[in-house]
Amino acid sequence: QDAMQFPLMGSCSLFGLYLAFKYFDKDTVNLVICVYFCLVGLAALTATFAPVLASVGPTKVMTIEFSKHVELKHFLPKFIGGDSPWKMGIDCNVADIIAFMGSVAFCVVYFQTKHWTMNNVMGICFCLQGIERFSLGTYKIGAILLVGLFFYDIFWVFGTEVMVTVAKSLDGPIKILFPRTLVPGPTGKLEMSLLGLGDIVIPGFFLALLLRFDAHVAKVPCFPTDLHVPFPKPYFHSALLGYVLGLATTLYVMIVFEAAQPALLYLVPACLGSSLLCAAVRGELKELFEYSEEEEEEDEEGEGDDKKDETSKKDD
Repeated sequence: QDAMQFPLMGSCSLFGLYLAFKYFDKDTVNLVICVYFCLVGLAALTATFAPVLASVGPTKVMTIEFSKHVELKHFLPKFIGGDSPWKMGIDCNVADIIAFMGSVAFCVVYFQTKHWTMNNVMGICFCLQGIERFSLGTYKIGAILLVGLFFYDIFWVFGTEVMVTVAKSLDGPIKILFPRTLVPGPTGKLEMSLLGLGDIVIPGFFLALLLRFDAHVAKVPCFPTDLHVPFPKPYFHSALLGYVLGLATTLYVMIVFEAAQPALLYLVPACLGSSLLCAAVRGELKELFEYSEEEEEEDEEGEGDDKKDETSKKDD
C-alpha cells in the first residue's frame, strides 16, 4: 500500500511546491527550502564523511568516543510530550566531530555561494544516505513503486508544466547539475542540465535490493555481515547496465529534441526489464518474486540466537 500511495504523496508535495512558487515570493520560498536542506545536509554530510575519516585517519585517535546523556523533565500532557523526563543523549567519536565541523563549514559556504559543485556533493550524500538506510523489502514492492513512479514522471513532465517549473525554480540540492558549457551565458551564469535526485535514489533502492538478492542466492549470511566477501552479482550487474543505458537514452533524447524528459520513462523499463530478463535466463523468476528481506533477516537472527543459547548451555 505504501508503494502504491508513494506517487500520490509525491504528487501532492510537488504540486504544493508549484503553488508556493506561483503565489509566494520565489526568493523567500527558496530561502526557507535552502535553510531546511542545509540542516538536513549537515546530517547527511557528517554521516557520509565520518566513516571515511575513521578509515583514513589514525585509528586510535579517530575512534576515541564521547558520550553524554541527560534527562529533562517536562510538564506537557502525555499525549503531546510523551513520558517525562525526556531522555536525550549523544554518542560520537573524534571522526564524527571532525566530519560535523567540516560539514558546518561546507553548508555555510554553500548557503552563501550556491555553487553547482557543492550542490552536487550534497545531493550525492543525500542519495548515499537514502539508499543505505531504506529497504524496499521485496521485489514486488520495488516493481510496484517503479511502475507507479513511471506514470507519475510522465504525467508531471509531459502533461503539465509543474515538474519543469519546480525543477528550474527550486534552488537547492534536489538535483545533480551538469554544465552544458564552461563559458558563462549572457546572464553571467553557466547553462546547466539537471538530473533529479529521485532519478538516482529510486532506481538505487531497486539496485540495492537486487544486490542483496544476489547475496541471498549465493547463500551469503546476513549476520554477521562481511562487506568484502566475494559472490556473483548477475542481477545487480544486469540492472546497473540497464540503468546506464536508460540514462544514456534519456540524455540522447533530451539533446536531440531539446526538451525536458522524464528520466523514469527510460529508467524503469531498463531496470525492470534487465532484472526480469536475467531471472528468466537463470530460471529464477519464482525465487525473485518470492524473495523477502524481512523473512530472511528474522531467520538469520533466530539462528544467531540459537547458536548463542547452545554456546551458553555448553559453558554451563
